[in-house]
Amino acid sequence: MTAFTVALVLVVAAAGLLRWRRPAWYWLAIGVTLAALRVLVRYRSVMDACGLTVPPARWRLALARTTNRPIPEPRPPRIRRLRPTRTGLVLRLKLRPGQDAFDIAAASDRLRHSFSMFGVTSREVRSGVVEVRMTGYDVLKWVQMPAETETRPMRVPVALREDGSVHYRDYRAIPHALTLGATESGKSVYQRNLVAGLAPMDVALVGIDCKQGVELFPLARRFSALADSPDTAAELLDALVARMADVYRLIRTQQRITVDVPDAEIAADIWDLPDELRPTPVVVLVDEVAELALYATKEEERRRDRIITALVRLAQLGRASGIYLEICGQRFGSELGKGITMLRAQLTGRTAHRLNDETSANMAFGDIAPDAVLAAIQIPAELRGLAIAGDASGGWYRIRAPHTSLRQAANLCNRYADRTPDLPELAPFRPTTGTATELVPSAKASPATA
Repeated sequence: MTAFTVALVLVVAAAGLLRWRRPAWYWLAIGVTLAALRVLVRYRSVMDACGLTVPPARWRLALARTTNRPIPEPRPPRIRRLRPTRTGLVLRLKLRPGQDAFDIAAASDRLRHSFSMFGVTSREVRSGVVEVRMTGYDVLKWVQMPAETETRPMRVPVALREDGSVHYRDYRAIPHALTLGATESGKSVYQRNLVAGLAPMDVALVGIDCKQGVELFPLARRFSALADSPDTAAELLDALVARMADVYRLIRTQQRITVDVPDAEIAADIWDLPDELRPTPVVVLVDEVAELALYATKEEERRRDRIITALVRLAQLGRASGIYLEICGQRFGSELGKGITMLRAQLTGRTAHRLNDETSANMAFGDIAPDAVLAAIQIPAELRGLAIAGDASGGWYRIRAPHTSLRQAANLCNRYADRTPDLPELAPFRPTTGTATELVPSAKASPATA
């Protein structure tokens, strides 16, 4: 008996240590089984306590009275599927008549406590069917991306969501996005993950880094064009606007609008064109947008208006021509001058890292998801990389990108340097990759190969 007790104590201690030091291992080894049993055993009582049951149907009550049987108990939503994952459990529930998906969402915090899980989120899959995702541990404390992710053109896995699923940056679904965050909040790491995910794809990367290129120029071998000053950025954006017009002329000549062509085959953007005619899509990364909008002299004001006008035109018209914007900054409000709010309205995707004030959070989510404003200003300073992501649909969620050092991102860009497309209209802005003194692009420089 003593040996059994000692062995039991050692097993419990080992499980506790594993849960503390390696929560993911603990979940896969022990936690998932215990959690599944806990959910199945407590399910009916928990749903009843949370007010997620409905009274029995009238015909059941009448049948019970007629046959002199006990009155049927209230019925909870039916479990259609219970699926374990690497971070938690997924419940697929079939709602009873009279129930709504909002009832499940409103009770998510009570379900989290009742089932002893770390987090509970829900979404409506289709009418009457709700998917409840439960996480067994804090997946955002140590971010571990899955070994395999869904890959498709222009869709990049960049972070992990709080429910354990992968957060993708899908440029075809959300063409333009805004990323905000205070200093040392994790914007640069998020941007490196974007570049690292785009590097193996057939896409042209264009960077604007007005901090003398310290963030993007180490990744220069994978960029088709780079600008390190507002003057160069203005010329680069004008070249992109000219490219956009050329692509639209190509689409117009290839639309194939005849009586014999089905509607689905009529070209309206670059993705409707044949592969041999499709222009290379372009992703434009702006590291600090405020440096493009600030001015001190009349000449700088004219340059600033030229830059903002070009960005607005690309945001409004660039999607169909395959030009996508990824704009980063610490603040993005009306104090940056005219045209800024018009530009912000075109940036559908919003990601906010730690922000210093509520006004900055309102710039990101005030017009699309007011509930996310408070969450954005409550991110602790020690959790770098933690962010709130949302879009124009009003939904939002917490995400965190895995830490990627500048050296790791640079090595990956060097590895895929041969995939860097050579676009003629952007050739004057192609960075050279020789000595450090050569890493300053100029509109008058000759094209150079990576």
